[in-house]
Amino acid sequence: MTTMRFSSTAVALSIAALLSACATTGSQTSAYPTLGGAKPLVIGHRGASGYLPEHTLEAYRLAIEQGADFIEPDVVVTKDGQLVARHEPNITATTDVAERPEFAKRKTTREVDGVKETGWFVTDFTLAELRTLRAKQANAARSKAHDGKYLVPTLKEILDLAKEESAKRGRTIGVYPETKHPSYHVTEGLLIEPRLLKLLAEYGYTKKDSPVIIQSFEVSNLKEMRSQTQVRLVQLIDGDDVDAKGNVTLAAPFDKPYDFALVKDKRTFKDMLTPAGLAEIRTYADGIGPWKPYLASAAQVMGADGKPKDLNGDGKISDADRVALPPTDVVKNAHAAGLFVHAYTFRSEAPGLVSDYKGDPKAEYKRFFALGVDGVFSDFPDTAKAARDGM
Repeated sequence: MTTMRFSSTAVALSIAALLSACATTGSQTSAYPTLGGAKPLVIGHRGASGYLPEHTLEAYRLAIEQGADFIEPDVVVTKDGQLVARHEPNITATTDVAERPEFAKRKTTREVDGVKETGWFVTDFTLAELRTLRAKQANAARSKAHDGKYLVPTLKEILDLAKEESAKRGRTIGVYPETKHPSYHVTEGLLIEPRLLKLLAEYGYTKKDSPVIIQSFEVSNLKEMRSQTQVRLVQLIDGDDVDAKGNVTLAAPFDKPYDFALVKDKRTFKDMLTPAGLAEIRTYADGIGPWKPYLASAAQVMGADGKPKDLNGDGKISDADRVALPPTDVVKNAHAAGLFVHAYTFRSEAPGLVSDYKGDPKAEYKRFFALGVDGVFSDFPDTAKAARDGM
């Protein structure tokens, strides 16, 4: 990653130059610097999860209403083998299960990607039991007004919703499932991939142009699926944190695909973003889904006391007190390898917006669109679409 060697003025000029690459001329808009020149996709991250509890039919429907091209369910498996949408196998933070006395004895400790977690796990519930629960907002900074209202949806319901809304609106709405913690599901004897591919085949989704993209942070399951389907596959790229200089830091379990850890493979997510790593990814996947600091990071401004400066004067240190760094070559190198790039996760809350964006979330989208990303995972699809279509 690039360290902070440039002045904020130089970076601001760089951002302006990047944005001008997508400027309009008259009524004609120049081609986007994406892999194929098409408009980048807006992907409703867990639905319109900035507004409603994530992974609910209501959040997905709202994302579609707001113009999302794809809706993104994280896929886990119930005790009786049903595919449902939850962010994690551990459903404590996203449902009201902890408030249900009938399930009190289900609380347990399990290991997920080498980390012990205590709570309630989807793999201990049948679909019928899970459907008695209600979703809740997991983000403490967001409204709780809709807690307790919505069901946990099945993947089939999500596919049906996308199909129905596509017909209703006269545009294709895709579904972008993530196989969540594949290795965990292997240990539970509840494999995601065969169930997922079987269900997709029932909808006729087996080709590269099918309205579906499958993603995973692990590698072996993507390679296995590559031999069984032509559906587009995406290798996700994670990281642990970003240090004061803007470098992505790596710490288990966010340092490498967990299936790498299981076989003692020393390669990390950073290694996967080198030209050689990208070339290997291209042998089994169509695109990458990197955490956005890998593409364009930001650094803290340090004071004479060695502490980061509170640039916005709110008494707290957050991403809003960082300054943007020049972009890396990841997008350029991925495109050179024939891979599209879908970056995550874009949000609108002020503490998560780098100081250069001056509190305007659309400024962040515009910068990444100008870098050439082929899509963005957004909690606020309406804002992402407005930024894209306004360029």
